[in-house]
Amino acid sequence: MAHPDATPLAPIDWNIVMARHAAFEAKSASLVAVNKACLFEVLAAAGISSVLVQFDGGGDSGQIESVEAFAGDAPADLPGVDVAMIIPLADGMDTRSETTPIADAIESLAFDLLTATHAGWENNDGAYGEFRFDVAAGTISLDHNDRYVAVESYEHQW
Repeated sequence: MAHPDATPLAPIDWNIVMARHAAFEAKSASLVAVNKACLFEVLAAAGISSVLVQFDGGGDSGQIESVEAFAGDAPADLPGVDVAMIIPLADGMDTRSETTPIADAIESLAFDLLTATHAGWENNDGAYGEFRFDVAAGTISLDHNDRYVAVESYEHQW
């Protein structure tokens, strides 16, 4: 039994919830090009030509496994600088600026792109793959692999 002084909860309007989520997704998608440009500018200034980001997930959790930078074909260290990123607020209407270490900016952008293209990638049997940030070409590519269990059932009757 509810406490007699408790204020009843207002019902959830799922149309509003879904509209806010759609606005958030649209705002997030609109910020990819801006954040990518800021990140690539800092990487290029440091002589980084590409970055490889490997991820793996399953059982309802997922993580970035590694972030490797390259100058040409040679491994390189990420610069110890911060990158200005624009982050959408949950309502999908506003944004905030955030300055973050370059490794965190790379991981954040990778997670955002992964969620936008393969939401739930970390659930059940999960997924794995890698992003390649090609600074020289100005592109980010994703090689994504879903895991799943297949069952083949047969029934025979004579």
